[in-house]
Amino acid sequence: GRDFLITVRHGGQGSLRALRHRLQDDPELLAKGPSAVLHAIADHVVDGHIAVADAVQDDIDEVETEVFSPGRKGAPRGTDAGRIYQLKREVLEFKRAVSPLLRPMQLLSERPMRLVDPDIQKYFRDVADHLTRVQEQVVSFDELLNSILQANLAQASVAQNEDMRKITAWAAIIAVPTMVTGVYGMNFDYIPELHWKYGYPMVMGFTVAMCVGIHRVLKRNGWL
Repeated sequence: GRDFLITVRHGGQGSLRALRHRLQDDPELLAKGPSAVLHAIADHVVDGHIAVADAVQDDIDEVETEVFSPGRKGAPRGTDAGRIYQLKREVLEFKRAVSPLLRPMQLLSERPMRLVDPDIQKYFRDVADHLTRVQEQVVSFDELLNSILQANLAQASVAQNEDMRKITAWAAIIAVPTMVTGVYGMNFDYIPELHWKYGYPMVMGFTVAMCVGIHRVLKRNGWL
């Protein structure tokens, strides 16, 4: 109204006491009417959004570093996908807080209004510009988190494939002694070298040589 301004705040984080004292110390600004107070409150809220955007940027930078920093054997160590989802949830809530303010701020900065002093209206343009930049940051945050999440999931898939290759490689090595002992465990009278003095050392040596050979081949191919 012409002589009043009503604000609605939820919780203890929306206190405007310091802002009120600052306005009371500037009678020339208060002489511009409630629109001056409205601008001060809008500017205060948007400054809070800028601070939140900076904090979210720091969190995203930290997660991005964790995802792409080298871990064991030079491979990316990755991070917990739950933390990325939590950040995406925070960004979504942040977007819901910022988006509804864009249109009102644009109207206050562009459309002449009876209760808005012309000298104050130009200051609303700065608030609208800051809010637009915050909105653009929020959109970029969401896109960046999607990319980080996809990279993290891809790294998890690569790590699983690496583990499966190692398991398969060791299973191939173990298959050689399993096969040899399985053959000599059969109850046949005529088994090659069964009664030969050096039959047992020969078979054991053959088994070890085969295992070592397979191990070297798999090691050279990057499976172990």
